[in-house]
Amino acid sequence: MQGDVQQYEYFLDTQYFLNIEGEDVQKGKVKVTLVVTKRKGIYEMNFHLVGMVVIPCDRCLDDIDFPIDSTARLIVKFGKDYAEESDEIIVIPESEGSVNLAWFLYEFVVLAIPIKHVHAHGKCNRHMTAKLHKHTPKTDDDNELEEPENDDVEHMADPRWDALKNFKEE
Repeated sequence: MQGDVQQYEYFLDTQYFLNIEGEDVQKGKVKVTLVVTKRKGIYEMNFHLVGMVVIPCDRCLDDIDFPIDSTARLIVKFGKDYAEESDEIIVIPESEGSVNLAWFLYEFVVLAIPIKHVHAHGKCNRHMTAKLHKHTPKTDDDNELEEPENDDVEHMADPRWDALKNFKEE
């Protein structure tokens, strides 16, 4: 049995992200295509999100334009009280008869972003990368940090660190 199928489109813009007041994403443009299939009082919602969000780089804190292309599913059932049976299944009271998708859409966007978000190699803010490199302890695993391409590292030296190095040597 196929069921009743409806399709909707939403556009999440910067104003949406500001209104939702989430911490992770505050700017972006994401098109959401929603296909709702109704079968015997159960609504299966399949989302496809495509667009771009602006998030801070974990390394230099400058903004990154991060592409979003993700799918998500939500199943809505009617019941006596509101409940989240799983990550994909929610129960809403029959008396309410509707579900606000705003927060679910925000969560789908956030889940499409990897935990670690950094610029591509060579794209980080050079000034911030130089400071980070200068104050990071040297190890064999330093392949993660970018080397500054200019000689500003010595120019930006903080004399307090030199004093601490001398203390360590004594």
